[in-house]
Order: sequence, then C-alpha cells, then structure tokens
Amino acid sequence: MNLTAVSYALIAAVLFGLSTPLAKVLVGSIHPVVLAGLLYCGAGVGVALLRKLPTSLFSSSHAPEAPLNRADLPWLAGAIIAGGVVGPILLLVGLTRTDASTASLLLTLESVATALMAWFIFHESFDRRIATGMLCLALGAMVLSWSGTPTLENIVGPLAVIGACAAWGLDNNLTRKISLADPLQIVTLKGTIAGPVNLLLGIAAGGAVPNLTTGLVAIMVGFLCYGVSLALFVLALRHLGSARTAAYFSTAPFFGAVTAITTLHESVTFQFAVAGALMAVGVWLHVTEQHEHEHTHDRQEHTHAHIHDEIHQHTHAPNDPAGEPHTHRHTHQPLTHSHPHTPDMHHQHRH
Repeated sequence: MNLTAVSYALIAAVLFGLSTPLAKVLVGSIHPVVLAGLLYCGAGVGVALLRKLPTSLFSSSHAPEAPLNRADLPWLAGAIIAGGVVGPILLLVGLTRTDASTASLLLTLESVATALMAWFIFHESFDRRIATGMLCLALGAMVLSWSGTPTLENIVGPLAVIGACAAWGLDNNLTRKISLADPLQIVTLKGTIAGPVNLLLGIAAGGAVPNLTTGLVAIMVGFLCYGVSLALFVLALRHLGSARTAAYFSTAPFFGAVTAITTLHESVTFQFAVAGALMAVGVWLHVTEQHEHEHTHDRQEHTHAHIHDEIHQHTHAPNDPAGEPHTHRHTHQPLTHSHPHTPDMHHQHRH
C-alpha cells in the first residue's frame, strides 16, 4: 500500500471535514448555494495563486507536473458538469424536500456511489477485504450522520439527494482519468468554472452576496477546505484509484465531528464512538491490503513525472529532459510481471 498516497487522502478528508463546522457558522448569514459558489471560487482562485509559488507540496515527485492536454478536456468538462453544477443543483432540490436527518444520511452515499462506479463501470479492481472496508466506512459515516428517525415524506427529495451523490461519484471517477496531470491546474479550473456558476444559481434562487468580511472568510474556507483538499484528493486518486481514495475520504465527517467537539464544545456521544470504531476498522482493512498477482501492462502512452523503473524503460528523444525524476511524453511497452500494487494509473487491468 502506498502510505504517502493514503496520507494525501486522509489529510484531504481532515481538511474537508473542517468545512462542516466552519460552514455551520457561515450558513446562517449566507444563502447555501451562494456559499457553495464562494467556497468553489475560493478554491479556484486560491489554488491559482498557489500555483505561482515555487513549491512541490502538491507534487508526487520533484519533477514538474504534466499540464492538462486536449485529450483530458472531455474528462475535465464531465467532472465539472457532474460535480460542480449537477451535484449542487440536485442537492438544493433535495434539501428543500427532505428533512435534515434524512439528507445527512443520504449524503454518506457519495463514497459508495464512487466505489460502485469505479468497480462496475470503470472496472477498478477490488476484493472481499476492500469491499468490507468500504462497508465499514460507509456504516460509520451513516452512524455519525444519524440525528433522529428520518422520514421519507415524498420520494422526490431523497431521490434528488441520491442523484447528487451519484453526480459526485461520477465526478470522482472522471477526475481520476486525468489525475496524472497537474492537480493544482485541475482544481483551478474546477473552482473558477463551478464557483461563478453556483454563485449565479444562488442569486437566481433568491440569495444575496454577503458583506465583504463574511465573503472573504467563506473564500478562505473554500481555499483551504475545498481547494487544498481537492488537490491532495487528486494526488491520492493517481496512486490509489477512485474507490480506495473515496473510502479514505469518507472519514471526513468523523474529522468534522472531532473539530466540532474540540472547537464548538459539542459532547462526545456513544454514536461518535461507534462511528469512530467502524471507520478505524475500515481504514485498517484498506491500509493493510496486500494485492499481488501476475498482471500485464498494455501498451500505454502518456505524460507524467517518472523515473526509469521496470515499467518505464524507454528511449529518449534529443529534447527530452535529463536526470530523474523527469516529465515528458513516453510510451509503455507491454509487460507481464508480478508485484504488490494498487489500481493506480499504471495498473488498470481486469481481474
């Protein structure tokens, strides 16, 4: 298991989990959809500024990250439409027709939707251990979100919330397709496109632009809890695949609850302890995974930072960079071998 990638996913979950108690403070003075727009704008603009700094914090190597290319644009457009536009609209429709406890429970289905799409549509590998870990994490999130006896007053609201989860699950799987590209560039484009769209939708729905101080706080929360979190999430997608990354990310509600307990002085409950235990089991099952078998790498051509390891044996053109690691377009020749691996961007074979 790539523990560095696991740490990316868990830190992303911690940061996103912080957004819940912080948004709880803001949502009383900002329309929810306007707030979503400000959070996305903060993510996009903040990460765009971060790209100007000489830092390798959001790179999995010391080589330059590969920029998005024309072939990546359909995947990126699909991710933005699904996760940045369709998801928030469906959630808004659902929240107006569903009680809060039902909506909270249903929103935990995002990680389940991501995993099911990854396994059965995008053919990402899994086994009984990974499926059991995913189940523990999902149950932990549902236990943590339980706030009473939910009621289904009508079917439209719950279906809309489930649709939002499906949209975000699709977003995660489409983003995985371009995860070899610069994560900061991906987040910049997602935020600067989805943010203004949500702002316009919020204003059209009757929301108002908040005062300068409140707006700046929302933008800063968006930069840290959405922008930085999403950049780390993309790096985790690159190395772990969609389902496993979503599993680790599903711990975000737990970290949000920890923050609420420590900063908002909420009480520790039996519900919190049960959820924490279930999530701990789920994370342990994933972190201790040992997946090794003989597999074949098909011919593949792409661009990313790499060293000349066993699967990166290729000749260099005169203009390709020297030294390692380095970034350039290269071709993987077919190779059959056996070693421990996860469904990263080089291991997308069938089982």
